[in-house]
Amino acid sequence: MAKKRKTNWILCLFALFIGAAGGFFGLTYFTLPLTDELALSEEIYFSNDPANGEVVTDVFDADISIHFLELGNKFSGDCTYIKTKEADILIDCGSKTNSISTVSSYLDKYVTDGTLEYVIVTHAHQDHYAGFATSEKVDSIFDLYDCEVIIDFARTNQKESAATYSNYKRELQDEIDAGALHYTALQCVEESDGAKSSYEIGDGITLNILDSYFYRNNASTENDYSVCTLITQTFESGESKNFLFTGDLESDGEAELVKLNNLPNVDLFKAGHHGSYTSSTETLLSVIKPKVVCVCCCAGGSEYTDNSANQFPSQDFINRIAPYTTAVFVTSLAVDYENNIFTSFNGDIVCFVKDEELDIRCSNNNTFLKDTDWFKQNRECPSAWKT
Repeated sequence: MAKKRKTNWILCLFALFIGAAGGFFGLTYFTLPLTDELALSEEIYFSNDPANGEVVTDVFDADISIHFLELGNKFSGDCTYIKTKEADILIDCGSKTNSISTVSSYLDKYVTDGTLEYVIVTHAHQDHYAGFATSEKVDSIFDLYDCEVIIDFARTNQKESAATYSNYKRELQDEIDAGALHYTALQCVEESDGAKSSYEIGDGITLNILDSYFYRNNASTENDYSVCTLITQTFESGESKNFLFTGDLESDGEAELVKLNNLPNVDLFKAGHHGSYTSSTETLLSVIKPKVVCVCCCAGGSEYTDNSANQFPSQDFINRIAPYTTAVFVTSLAVDYENNIFTSFNGDIVCFVKDEELDIRCSNNNTFLKDTDWFKQNRECPSAWKT
């Protein structure tokens, strides 16, 4: 559809007001009860109360905030919004086309000028790019926001005639015609055709496109074509925080990612492939040693398998992640998948850095996965979480 230019002056004034009011929202901190194998170098803070769907006012004063969104239905999917004082970034927009209203309603609270400086589309699966791939009669995210730089997958196994992929190509071209710059991940890592491997998105904050073997070579699964990004925030003290996003990268892709990149320990890791048993392998985890893990899924849903142990977040994923951290958060919960009943797990998960501290605030509750009733009823507790 035709581009809709958005100017949210009311939201701008609202943002200024709530930013000033932010000091009235108290924060209580809890030192994460991590296992003996890993100790945090700093505390991670949690708000007194969940956000309950309201604007997290602290975000407007934060150096960077990372939001893992619920998508308003029973399906698993990815949509990550990142805000700095200089840029708004969106990584993926699943799970279905009808997630767009949920996503845009959320974004409009924070994207006060109607512009997304960077959009990253990790790979051509509906649960990651449906929001960019609508029919001509439905507004896509590309229609609703001005997008300045779009970075997407270098390869795909999708057929040109496939409906969702065809829609994506059309909507992408419309955005390019409207002035957006478009690069593939391969162009970024090779820094060709004007693309860069690293983009400055804030003061001391860089968005880095990581190298991947499957940007250049065929993969047996679409998931291994995922665009992988590392955001690094470096402070004047020389200390840094790192945030890793790997889309749906699976075991082969993770092994190549480790080979091709000098990956640091990370403060935040978006679990690969929604917490699947095929991702977040020890090969990757042993290198990045994540302190906080966020899982974008509708937990316990039978969308892909009736095998309960392999439903997101899978038992194998939990077993592998447990030695590194207890701070695992999940967006949504399938209460009764067959009857379309779902609810918030932690809800929208907001992680933000302020005064060099990583704070976390969830819209429903701040309960670690291991302490939830769903976990106790549906998963075996790994030994690392029993201590």
